[in-house]
Amino acid sequence: MLLVLAAATAACGGSAGPPTVASHTPSPAQNSPAASAAAAAPTPSSPPAVTSAYGVLVGSQSGSSFTVSLIGTDGKVVASSEASTPPLVTCANAAGAPLPLPISTSNSRAYFMDAQGVVRFLAPSGNSGRATALPAGTSSRRAMFAVSPDDSRIAVIVNDYTASGAATRLYVEDLNGGGNHLDLFSESGARTLWPIGWHGANNLVVAVVPSCTQGGGPFCCGVQELHVVDPATAARRFTLGGITSCPIVGSPSPAGVICWDGSTSKVFNWTAATIRSYPMQGPEVQLLSPSGSQVALIDNTGTTFLGTKISMPGLYACVWMDEAHVLAGGDSQHQPRVGNLGDGSVVPVAAQGDCGGRLPGGL
Repeated sequence: MLLVLAAATAACGGSAGPPTVASHTPSPAQNSPAASAAAAAPTPSSPPAVTSAYGVLVGSQSGSSFTVSLIGTDGKVVASSEASTPPLVTCANAAGAPLPLPISTSNSRAYFMDAQGVVRFLAPSGNSGRATALPAGTSSRRAMFAVSPDDSRIAVIVNDYTASGAATRLYVEDLNGGGNHLDLFSESGARTLWPIGWHGANNLVVAVVPSCTQGGGPFCCGVQELHVVDPATAARRFTLGGITSCPIVGSPSPAGVICWDGSTSKVFNWTAATIRSYPMQGPEVQLLSPSGSQVALIDNTGTTFLGTKISMPGLYACVWMDEAHVLAGGDSQHQPRVGNLGDGSVVPVAAQGDCGGRLPGGL
C-alpha cells in the first residue's frame, strides 16, 4: 500500500459495510425558530479573524502529551502549546477505533482537547486559554468536536465503542458557557460520525466513517462521505461523495471536497454540485485548494499539482495553507515542510506532527 495512503486513512476512507448512521437523515430533536437563531448567533466576544494564513501541526498521539504548532507560510512556527493526550480507544480490544485528531480550527484560533476533555485554544499571537470542557475520554469513549468559524458554537459527537460498533450522540451548544444546548441525534451501529467543520454559521459538516476497523486497503478506515446538516435540527441538507460509489479522498476545503469512483475524480461544492471532474486511475490523496481552482495530488513520490508542471518530490502535502502554499507534516525521520507554488521552493519547519487543518478554518 502507498506510504502516503497508509498515513492518510484517518482523513479519507472508502470501505463498505452495513448501513447504519449513514442510511438516513437524522430525525430532528428540536426544530424551532429560536433554536435556529441560537445556532447562528455569534457571541459578542468572538475574536477577530486572522488576516494571514497558517497551517496547524498536531504532534503524535502515541505519547503522554502532544504539541500543537501554528505554522506561517514562511515555514516559521508562530505559536505552540502542549496538552495531555486523550486515551487510546479500541472496540473492546476486538478492533481499532478510527479517530480524528483532537483539534478543530475557527477563523481565528486552533482548539485542541486534552485527556480530561478540556478544550483549549491557541491563536497565532500566542494567546491561549481554556474554552470549554467535553466528556473525558476513556479506553472505550471519545468526544470529538468542531468549532464554528466565528467561535460562537461547538458541535460535539460522543462515541461509546463496543465490539459491535459505536453508540453515537451529537449535540451543539455555545462554545462560551455551554448555553443553548441542543441534543440533535443518536444511533448505534457499524458506522459512526465525525464532526468535520462548519460551512458558515448555519451548515455543520459531519463525516460518515466506520466505527471499528482491523485495517485494509487505501481509504479503508476513515472518511467515506460527508453530510451537510442543519446545526439546529441535524436535518441533512446535502450529501457529498458516496460510501461505496465515490469515497472521499482528501480533507475538505472552503470550496468543497473530492471523491473518487475508481476511474474519475469528482469535485463537489457545498451544495453537492459537481463543479469539476477529471480521470484518475490510481487511489491518490487529492486536496482541493481553498478557492477550488487547484488540486494537489499526493502519492508515494511526493506532491504534484493537477494541470501544472509543478512537482515537489518527497513533500507529502496534507493541507493547503492558502492558494500558493501547502504544508507537509512529518517526524524526526521526515521533517515537515512548506511548499511554495509561486517559485517551487520548499522550506523546513521546526516542528513535528500531522496536519490538523488551517487558519482561517471555516469550510
